[in-house]
Amino acid sequence: MTMTYAQPMPTRYTRARLTVPALWRQVIRAGETAAKGEKIVPEPDRSAYTQLEIYDGVLAAFERRDEVAAVLGAAGDRETAVRRLRQELALTHLQATALLDLPLTTECRDRIAHRAAELRTALER
Repeated sequence: MTMTYAQPMPTRYTRARLTVPALWRQVIRAGETAAKGEKIVPEPDRSAYTQLEIYDGVLAAFERRDEVAAVLGAAGDRETAVRRLRQELALTHLQATALLDLPLTTECRDRIAHRAAELRTALER
């Protein structure tokens, strides 16, 4: 019997699905853990450039919040919403997926803007 060790990943385990939830745990819940006095441990193995790409797309979508709400209201399911967000707002798949998982609040936008500024500063050094 032949054993194959490297099996292809099923389509449900794409890069976007693995990256985005961990990223939002790091950014969105940082305020909650800081309020409780817990130490914030950053997620490892995340490219700063990938994070910055996602943050820039989400911040651009915050500026067009009404259009995002209209697209999400008209979409019947998650895949349709991602596809329409990509078409209407010219977002990447990672950005559109992240936008679906994100509450569109001002506090959340401020946290993302702060984190994006930190990343830009770190990358410029």
